Amino acid sequence: MTGTATRYLYLVRHGEALPDESGLTEAGRRQAALLGRRLRDIPFTAVHHGPLPRAEQTARLIGDQLKGVPLHVSEAAGDYVPHIPEKDELPAESADFCLRFLDGATDEDRSRGPVLARQALDLFTGAVAADEDRHELVVTHNFLVAWLVRDAMHAPKWRWLGLNYCNAALTVIRYAPGRPASILLSNDMRHLPAELRWTGFPSESHI
Repeated sequence: MTGTATRYLYLVRHGEALPDESGLTEAGRRQAALLGRRLRDIPFTAVHHGPLPRAEQTARLIGDQLKGVPLHVSEAAGDYVPHIPEKDELPAESADFCLRFLDGATDEDRSRGPVLARQALDLFTGAVAADEDRHELVVTHNFLVAWLVRDAMHAPKWRWLGLNYCNAALTVIRYAPGRPASILLSNDMRHLPAELRWTGFPSESHI
């Protein structure tokens, strides 16, 4: 009989992208390779990645460092707006700022994003029906990392806003049976040299 085991979910924002987002910069490729080297001893069962070139290329460069781990493309691991709040969901002091940030969302974003966000929760979170712990890697985009961290913290749906993750930084969430989810690592860049850290962040946010 299959039991219930712990899931370790490794979340990675893609490496630094070219201005036209058609792929990775040289720095982005280096970031991905170095992250793959850091992760090569983890017993992953799968690497999931979004369909856009910057996520796919990052996943393949990481996968080159892993041994026999299958790569799976997933729309749920893609780049989308997971939740667009109403103004009354938001703190009064930051509501206007948040809504301005989302002004460019299209009708498709508003309908498609929440559907994919629910799929991501179904696919990637929670303990697993298995006899052994499972380690899974998701190579994705900033918004989905923020959405999954928000969910792990049981924060309101709007709270994915304002959570930001650097290119090729590592976030790890543990889902143990019968326990709340735990954020084990967040935005960890120790595998990157100083010149490759903090890409994807505005300069005023670098520390």
